[in-house]
Amino acid sequence: MTPADLSRTVLHAVRRAVDEDALRAPVPARVRVERTRPGGSGDYACAVALQLAGPAALPALEVARILRERVAAEPGVGRVEITGPGFLSFTLDAPAESDRAVLDAVRQQGLAYGHGDALRDEALPFHHAREVRAAVTAQAVRRLLTAQGARVRITCAEAPDPDWARLGVTVDAHGTPAEAPPVPLTEIRPVPAGATAGELLERLGPDAARWGLLRAAGHDRAALGPELLVQGEANPLFRVRYAHARARALTRGAARLGFTAEAGAYGESPTEPAAQGESLAAHGESPAEPTATTAYDAAARPLLDLIADHPGVLLAGARHRAPDRVARQLEAVAHAFFDFHDSCPPLPAGDEKPSAAHRARLALAEAAGTVLAGGLSLLGIRAPEHL
Repeated sequence: MTPADLSRTVLHAVRRAVDEDALRAPVPARVRVERTRPGGSGDYACAVALQLAGPAALPALEVARILRERVAAEPGVGRVEITGPGFLSFTLDAPAESDRAVLDAVRQQGLAYGHGDALRDEALPFHHAREVRAAVTAQAVRRLLTAQGARVRITCAEAPDPDWARLGVTVDAHGTPAEAPPVPLTEIRPVPAGATAGELLERLGPDAARWGLLRAAGHDRAALGPELLVQGEANPLFRVRYAHARARALTRGAARLGFTAEAGAYGESPTEPAAQGESLAAHGESPAEPTATTAYDAAARPLLDLIADHPGVLLAGARHRAPDRVARQLEAVAHAFFDFHDSCPPLPAGDEKPSAAHRARLALAEAAGTVLAGGLSLLGIRAPEHL
């Protein structure tokens, strides 16, 4: 179960409680679930009971008890506790099981992993000046919002710069509307780039220009220097794209060795234990039973957590009109991918035979590559398979 799944599960429990007349309160549009802070209980926590206590005219602890019994019965939820004044703390099922669910979701949804319909009822008009960073930011915001089901319209104060098309920018209309729109316009106004689209394209090309324009938060100045073209670890864009290309190369390498990824192999034995067990038994020793989980769980955990959190990051980026959040998420995924890859290579070395651990590691690597490609796509940036 991913954090997004858990959020939907809690929201479903609220809706059930209201439908069953156990709780008399308006059902919120969304429920926020956060990772438990250090020293807290469980894997995730939620303050929805405190949020509903006033409207329900009940103590928060009573609301929490009503919701606890409904959430605890859901698959994927191992334990639900009530802490403090009425927080719900969730412990999910065994990590191997929930991790497999995340990897399966990435494989099934592909580049659309993390997309949803949370904003399906929203029609949002945006407006920006005739400035390249505002135009590129508005286009990225459009992609993020439509990926969550929203309908978006973008207008520009003046006729668009023809070079914007090479940056993937489209504008629905320009100029001053003849009459006020039914929904107030939201202005997209990041710190200007200080250069035209043509100048950026000549110096950086479309991908590096888009990354430079979107990587910084809107209130910060965008870094648009030659460092965006450096083919090295110091360049975050290169590192993200190289992590994606490396993940794709692992799939090709595994195919040459005759095996494929298998998320279900997570938690199985990473070695073929028969011969090893016989050898140890001959010396009167008990064979160890290492598992894929114990073999690389420490290295895999940060990457698995980032992949599980990805849908929440995309939704937050859409809600806050902040494509920079997605860029930073991709940097974190790339960093965790390389740490995992270096500690637990997905491909066997030398004469080693592919094992369950290799299949599971490959599944995780492929999921990381998919998340990176999907995130870059939302930013309008290509994800090459070869670098």
